Amino acid sequence: MENILGLCFQTSCGAHLLPHGRTVLSVGPQEPGGNFTLPVFPNLFSSQAPALVCSEAFSVFLHKYCPVVTECFTPTPWCWGGRFQTLVCALIKSRPPVTYRNELIRTVDGGQISLDWVDNQASVAYPESSTRPTVLILPGLTGNSQQSYVLHAIRQASRHGYRCVVFNNRGFGGEELLTPVTCCAANTSDLERVVHHVKGLYPQAPVLGVGVSLGGMLLLNYLARKRTESGLVAGFTISVPWDAQKSCVSMEEPLNWLLFNKYLTSGLCRTVNRHRKILEKVVDVDHVLKARTIREFDERFTSLLFGYRSCIDYYHDASPDKKLPDTAVPILCLNAADDPFSPQHAFPLTVVQGLPNVALLLTAHGGHIAFLQGLFPRGESYMERLFSQFIQAVFEHPRDIKKACGIKEEQMS
Repeated sequence: MENILGLCFQTSCGAHLLPHGRTVLSVGPQEPGGNFTLPVFPNLFSSQAPALVCSEAFSVFLHKYCPVVTECFTPTPWCWGGRFQTLVCALIKSRPPVTYRNELIRTVDGGQISLDWVDNQASVAYPESSTRPTVLILPGLTGNSQQSYVLHAIRQASRHGYRCVVFNNRGFGGEELLTPVTCCAANTSDLERVVHHVKGLYPQAPVLGVGVSLGGMLLLNYLARKRTESGLVAGFTISVPWDAQKSCVSMEEPLNWLLFNKYLTSGLCRTVNRHRKILEKVVDVDHVLKARTIREFDERFTSLLFGYRSCIDYYHDASPDKKLPDTAVPILCLNAADDPFSPQHAFPLTVVQGLPNVALLLTAHGGHIAFLQGLFPRGESYMERLFSQFIQAVFEHPRDIKKACGIKEEQMS
């Protein structure tokens, strides 16, 4: 593979860019064989600008319209480590009040999907509903429109005058499960149905997809599968597990299992039990409920439900890391090197380095969907500010971002 050009190493909050073809900010030296290593961060609480891996043109665009990518990220000083960031965020993060308009749409198999809308009819910037930009939000595993990160994202988008809609995965949005089908990160048919529905309602309004954790996996798999016909103008992801198998191994480490894996598995099992009547037609529900890890749950439920021969096959199909070259819209991905759900050795640095339309922004710290800053990190954090700046950059400067990512107007539909 070609050598990295334009390598940028950070001394503190500054950056020294060598004027060559591609931009890779604060990524460590290339290893023999073409792999790349992230830098070592010796001081847990030091201020460090994140590493930005992308093309030079995309980098210039982000520096101009998303200046937060150059800011030093200093984690909350008393909130050390990725695990602690993740736990504290879940416990103390504020929950901005949001009033939804719920809509249930039917699927081709007879099921239903719950969508939660924030129409933003009072938008000053976009008073015409037909052209008001729309942010489509995909929550993480077991998540729905009530998650704090969803509420914060909606508040940010609403400030800009945009409309939001949350795609609740089947069975997790409070709706009745009408068919024995839930969700998996590899199956994009429901997301395709949702995008088609949203575009049908507002054909002139641009739609940007935002995926968090498993929602990010689903979004990236969808963008890779649909390519130029995704119906989306851009994608933004937070804390994506790039390789499902490697993420699973990380989550089965004793402390991660105790703090996160056990809790998430219990949530999945509760959902299955709540929909027992319809799901027992296709799986052994009692056997599923004995699962103690996400892997066991996927072996006994997800892989069977979606026709995979094994959990390994499902994880291979669900992993978005190798599919990025098939995407055709601008994509910005935020990950933390200390995320217990998404280990840094799985970050697709080599893949992203060769793509004009994908940017990977890496912080040394931040955990999983946390990125807490300040002494009292209940409100807006780094990921909210990045989200706010990026969606505004996409919607307000569509020609600039297409040019930066080498995308022609006729390529996107």
